[in-house]
Amino acid sequence: MAPWRKWLVCLFVLISGFVTQAAVATTSSESTPLVFLAKHERWLALLHWNQGTTFRSRNKSYVTQESFFLSPHGRSDALSELNATVRALKPENSPERCRFPARYRFLSEHLGWSLAGAFDHCDEYQEWRAMVPDARVVLVFPAAYLNSPSSMFGHTLLRLDASDADDKGSWLSWAVNFGAVVDDEASMLYIYRGLAGSYPGYFSTVPYHTKIQEYAHLENRDMWEYPLTLNLEERQWLIEHLWELQDVRFDYYFLDENCSFRLLELMEVARPGSGLLTHFRFTEIPVDTVRAMIHADLVAGENYRPSKAVELKAIGAEMSRSERRLAQRLSKEPDYNQASFSELSVVKQRQVLKAAYELLRFQQRNKERDATAARHSMQLLRRLSAYPKSSDTKPIPPAPPEVGHGTKMVAVTGGALEGDGYGQLEYRWAYHDWFDPPQGFLAGAQIEAFRTKLRYDKNNRLQLQDLGIVDIRSLATRDAFVKPISWYVRGGIERIAVSGRYEVTTYIEAGPGLSWQWSAFRPYAFVAVRAEHHKQHQQYIEPGVGATVGALWHGPKGLVLGASAESFYFLRDEVRHQGRLTASLPVATHHALRLSTKHQAWRKKGDTEVELSWRYYFD
Repeated sequence: MAPWRKWLVCLFVLISGFVTQAAVATTSSESTPLVFLAKHERWLALLHWNQGTTFRSRNKSYVTQESFFLSPHGRSDALSELNATVRALKPENSPERCRFPARYRFLSEHLGWSLAGAFDHCDEYQEWRAMVPDARVVLVFPAAYLNSPSSMFGHTLLRLDASDADDKGSWLSWAVNFGAVVDDEASMLYIYRGLAGSYPGYFSTVPYHTKIQEYAHLENRDMWEYPLTLNLEERQWLIEHLWELQDVRFDYYFLDENCSFRLLELMEVARPGSGLLTHFRFTEIPVDTVRAMIHADLVAGENYRPSKAVELKAIGAEMSRSERRLAQRLSKEPDYNQASFSELSVVKQRQVLKAAYELLRFQQRNKERDATAARHSMQLLRRLSAYPKSSDTKPIPPAPPEVGHGTKMVAVTGGALEGDGYGQLEYRWAYHDWFDPPQGFLAGAQIEAFRTKLRYDKNNRLQLQDLGIVDIRSLATRDAFVKPISWYVRGGIERIAVSGRYEVTTYIEAGPGLSWQWSAFRPYAFVAVRAEHHKQHQQYIEPGVGATVGALWHGPKGLVLGASAESFYFLRDEVRHQGRLTASLPVATHHALRLSTKHQAWRKKGDTEVELSWRYYFD
């Protein structure tokens, strides 16, 4: 064969190969190359593709359920899943169209497919879609609830409204929630399994009023609602994709791939390129999700919904002590012939009746139906309806959560221990303590996780001073109507004085308590048990019992002052006392100065420590 013919044959084979490869990457009727379409932001969002946002499941889908994919390699190959989707959805009356309406919409936009009548054969989907409201989407942030491990940092969900009018219509709305399926929240393995992703996570859509009851009434949580700027088309993308996610399993991780993270993924489906998932995330705390959506121009406003406990406290704040006691008596036995009631003005009578009615409802919120309580409640309501209507007391909204300081913190500290100077570096992964700038955070609530202190002492040694795994404190203040129990739990490693010698000590400590509030002053008292292990007791864990009393005072411009004293008594007759004074002053939203002094005593000895630190907060 002549040389030029050999070259011609080679050229023909090469061109044929390119044509064949192009044919594989396109359909017979469309000219758009699927190899490029498979990299489209919305297609990857529809697959919940991890492009480096978290360190697990990189370059594959977060979805762990095989039935979500039409290709056997769909979880790790977006092009393979796209080709399989094209083949499955293209035929008329394809049952896969009924499973994946958002995918079909995506292909119709880019491949010219018709949307008219595309889902006429999908009766179940059509019925569901007709019920789902789509006039407005609202981001909902229930505040932190320390009595539930899964809700300590708050929660986020979406609300779908039938109207963009006032908030009263929200009782007919739907809630979109992502959560873990948990059957052992009280188990010791709960936190471990949550951190390890051992729980399945699913999206759900439920009537919004059930979430109002769950969060605001049963759990006494304030709620913040943020209407989103999604237009009609973006809302349609969101809702159609929610249908695709029914009964679809994800792995649920408390730290990052949680309720808030999944909502960010939904926003990327509705509005690709919003930048919500462009940066690596080691954690995703709900308030950070609120801030991220605000920064992405997805939020159009905010609305505060107080919990029933907050509403009840607001009513009681405008009543005298005798009137509050009268309301308590009426909630137990509606007797309107008492002189103390009949002597009140009409306005005051209505206020006392309102307080009694709301108190009875609050006390029965999480109990089995009680016939006597139901009868008393109806009697109070009927009597209340006989009075002229007037505007009820509304709680003053606190600062919204997004205006608070960042959820992570670093600090630089200079101090002296019995006159010997030292320097100290501190890092805290989350979240807030009693003396941090209070704006935007739940008053009296402290959640610290993974706090680390490294100290450089007078002997030029760098040593671990503190490794706080968890430190949770709840000052749930009591009044005439609401009487919760305060509590705290903390554990980790700390360097403390044991019989006069500083030892690295592993510990866990917890206890119940009581707290009150008079204006800006919050006194409290705890009893506690402690178990610790250190070098002096290598063979066993030493238990101890103790008590703590203290008080917080919140002053102007974020100033917080605190004083506390504690004593612990241990098994081998070890006695340990500690007193502490602390003052903290914010100098900006994310900066604060803190001055503290601590005196430790054991037997007839003791030492005093003074510290001044600059603290910087960031997300």
